[in-house]
Amino acid sequence: MASNLVIVESPAKAKTIKQYLGKSYSVMASFGHVRDLPKSQLGIDIENDFAPKYITIRGKGDLLAKLKKAAKESKKIYLATDPDREGEAISWHLAQLLDIDEKEKCRITFNEITKTAVKNAITEPRVVDRDLVDAQQARRVLDRIVGYKISPILWKKVKKGLSAGRVQSVTCKLICDREKEIENFQAEEYWLIEAALFEKNSKTNFTAEFYGRNGKKIKLSSRAEVDQILADLEQAEFSVSSVKAGEKKRNPAPPFITSTLQQEASRKLGFTVKRTMLAAQNLYEGVAVPGHGTVGLITYMRTDSLRIAKEAVTEARAYIGEQYGKEFLPASARVYKTKNTAQDAHEAIRPTYVSLTPAMLKASLTPDMYKLYKLIWERFVACQMESAVYNMVNVDIEAGKYQFKASGRQMKFKGFMVLYVEGTDEEDTEKNAKLPPLSAGDRLTKEKISSSQHFTQPPPRYTEATLIKALEEKGIGRPSTYAPTITTITGRGYVTREKKQLIPTELGQVVTDIMGSYFADIVDVAFTANMEKELDSIEDGAIDWMKIIRDFYGPFEKHLEKAEKELEKVKIADEVSDVICEKCGRNMVYKMGRFGKFLACPGFPACRNAKPIIKETGAHCPKCQGRILEKKSQRGKKYFGCEHNPTCDFMSWDAPVANESCPKCGGLLLKKAGRSQKIVCYNEQCDYEKKA
Repeated sequence: MASNLVIVESPAKAKTIKQYLGKSYSVMASFGHVRDLPKSQLGIDIENDFAPKYITIRGKGDLLAKLKKAAKESKKIYLATDPDREGEAISWHLAQLLDIDEKEKCRITFNEITKTAVKNAITEPRVVDRDLVDAQQARRVLDRIVGYKISPILWKKVKKGLSAGRVQSVTCKLICDREKEIENFQAEEYWLIEAALFEKNSKTNFTAEFYGRNGKKIKLSSRAEVDQILADLEQAEFSVSSVKAGEKKRNPAPPFITSTLQQEASRKLGFTVKRTMLAAQNLYEGVAVPGHGTVGLITYMRTDSLRIAKEAVTEARAYIGEQYGKEFLPASARVYKTKNTAQDAHEAIRPTYVSLTPAMLKASLTPDMYKLYKLIWERFVACQMESAVYNMVNVDIEAGKYQFKASGRQMKFKGFMVLYVEGTDEEDTEKNAKLPPLSAGDRLTKEKISSSQHFTQPPPRYTEATLIKALEEKGIGRPSTYAPTITTITGRGYVTREKKQLIPTELGQVVTDIMGSYFADIVDVAFTANMEKELDSIEDGAIDWMKIIRDFYGPFEKHLEKAEKELEKVKIADEVSDVICEKCGRNMVYKMGRFGKFLACPGFPACRNAKPIIKETGAHCPKCQGRILEKKSQRGKKYFGCEHNPTCDFMSWDAPVANESCPKCGGLLLKKAGRSQKIVCYNEQCDYEKKA
């Protein structure tokens, strides 16, 4: 019988750790929190200094009984929940429920689930960190007060099912404010002039862009101004006034932290934040790898630190030297500086073993896990590689009283870019362009001069990647809160996602306006960011968590009273569809439920007809000729299936092509998902394909 009990959060993590500890250890999972505030009531004693009233989570009674039995039979108990505030709070609740003394050294943490890390942690247990626990409690109590006090007002004054939240409300406001910027944007006209030129000794022409007049940069804003310049340039002589050549280095991006991983997975893989964190959690907790057993493949995925263990750097540098050669290896290891505001408890996100390459693990991972692991692995190895080097040439050109500029960029040494290049949210306008050999004084022949009209563009709508970047820059929330926050505002119908863009709904704008009028602090960026700093200071032991709640609640209570008295009922009309209710003949309306939008009869409660929204693709099933419909899986992933399901089993993750059939066999055509941009035939016996 095992004499030591280790309690972790998930069964996957338990399985991985059990493999490392042997027979004298029993490893059990708590399946997350075992105790929390009750859902049916506020659960905070406002009159008694905001004391939280914790209860055992419904359905966890049997599990808790098993944990208590195992704890009584064990000599030593180790609480090995995740190494963050939430994990510390779970350990604290477990310690209380299992009657573990506060002074008992029972808490162990590890940044990666490897044999070495787990065995080292077992030898260095510590007491549960009450400062960390209090930081989590303060956040939980604060969020509960905001949510449970404001939400009933929204239910009463707007509509049932609405919610407000300390972080979700300010996040929603950012999206609404951006939409107002777009609506109020006044486009400004501007013009570009380009000259196609070539030097007499070179057969290669190149393009120079208009810069200005008499050495001063000019912004061209009208056709009349452009026409005058074009007329002046008719007889102008073009010549090179100066040439500046040199090298430019581009350094690799640092290893991932939570926010940058979420951003890059959104840009490069099209993953939602929720999808990214689920795949990362699975990689961290452990995967069965043939020949290696169950292995935790990445370090802890909730971190804002860029610190890297020396052993990991050494392993990465050895791999680079062996696989790419010495020219790709900097003279010394790269060190990345973490922001002052970061919690430096963990390392950056990296593979636990560089030797386990993505190609080696592909067969052991789900598609999502493989894509994310490849991203993490490549980013980490690249962060220790040599810089990329470009040859840069900048040329100033005179044309009478006007000036043009041309630039050339040629890759000299790829460096880290042989493996990985960081994605961007904006279009990358830097292109590799080669200029012919030019010297000051060279006469140039004008081949063609062209002008083009443009208009300034409004700021782009937020995507998940750019929203996370904004939240991080403004100090709103923490890495662990980004995913649930975005999930909440989309799930409540405050924001919709179209392609990658986040767009506020009318409901979202109404709720945001109400919050701005009556709870200005809650949606104020500076106030929210300052609150985050105060919550961090609890973790450092610098401030009592109850004081933060007290200071917040006094003014907040007055805002609540004002909203209750003054806020008038807001009527939001449901969006009317063109679908007719077959029971009573009314046009059905769109409603928002727990699982997203659905159609309902506006005659409720007299008529209770409701049904899912059917999205037709215009294509027909290759098996039974029924309509192919766009559907969603239980996890919310889009797929395409036959209307006669379950009697017809046709389904595809790839979108069917409407009004076009295969020219070879007449079969259904599918547009492949992902970046391949191919159209292929559904018939496996047919090899037809073309570019989308």
